[in-house]
Amino acid sequence: MSTSQSNTTQWRKRQAALGFVRVEVQVRKEDASLVREIANALGDPARHDATRAILRQKITHSPSKSFKALLASAPLEGIELDRPSDFGREIDL
Repeated sequence: MSTSQSNTTQWRKRQAALGFVRVEVQVRKEDASLVREIANALGDPARHDATRAILRQKITHSPSKSFKALLASAPLEGIELDRPSDFGREIDL
């Protein structure tokens, strides 16, 4: 193994020990600098938490609510929920 390969291997091992992984993505040319900036912000301890919070808020999907939770959160002010007890006409059998 050449010296440069050895140095790269050692650097990757140190990064892995710190919890970093190597990721390869393919994006459009005009987005490449943006993706690099995002990666740098996530790798920077001073900006990591804020960057992660913003990305999670704007990009990731929130978990779906159950139908019951959706109904519970619905605004029901002004809606009449009581039904009349009229069962219709009487039928002789």
